[in-house]
Amino acid sequence: MIRRLFAAATLLVATATHAAEGKPFYGYAYDLDTGKYLYTEVHEPVFEGGRELSSTIRYYAPDGSLIGEKPLDYRADPYVPLFRLTLPKEGYVEAITGNGATVEMLKIDGKGKPEKRKSIRKEGLMAADSGFHHLLQAKLASIIAGQTLSFRFTVAGQLDSYRFRASKVGDSSFEGKPAVKLLVQADSLLRYLAPDLQLLYDPSTLKLLEYRGVSNMHDPATGKAYMARIVYYSVPPPDAPKNLPPLP
Repeated sequence: MIRRLFAAATLLVATATHAAEGKPFYGYAYDLDTGKYLYTEVHEPVFEGGRELSSTIRYYAPDGSLIGEKPLDYRADPYVPLFRLTLPKEGYVEAITGNGATVEMLKIDGKGKPEKRKSIRKEGLMAADSGFHHLLQAKLASIIAGQTLSFRFTVAGQLDSYRFRASKVGDSSFEGKPAVKLLVQADSLLRYLAPDLQLLYDPSTLKLLEYRGVSNMHDPATGKAYMARIVYYSVPPPDAPKNLPPLP
């Protein structure tokens, strides 16, 4: 449960990484411990009037095969988007199908498994999946100023919501430019059991630059979520696969 909870937080911040441009872009995922290249994310955001309306994320193995896909819809709620993550080889699905006064979730644990559904009331400051990035963008100035952001994070993979908190823990750099380091933790006793999430942001463009934590892609050898470092370089790194899917 702990891994699935934090796996939901991996790409939840990545969808709008290039929000200023509204252009398709890559994310490069590495094993957090060994540095082995794991997979490539291809993001295709859709903007109108400076606002992100929707996005599609596709995940590719190093050999170029598609391992997962996630369309998202931010039109009704930028923080709690509609989405559906599918991992075809595993038959795994998790989704938010409604985001009005209540959040409607579904989950399928694998091929042949029954569909599970749950509805929870939307209350207070709440985020889900990649809508978390929009929330961090909106609150980044106050976080940089030293405030701690508290919110509820809805996790479709657990059919539940949890208290989280985000705070600035330092300054850094990325591709020669200033960056701020954020720490995201469960705001409960769960934080003593679950791994932290670490993120680098560009304070001027609000771009997410790097993520460290549990991935929502699974190791085919074990079926467990990867512990990953996902980096959003401006150009492909030298060790990235040469057969990257072309950007639209």
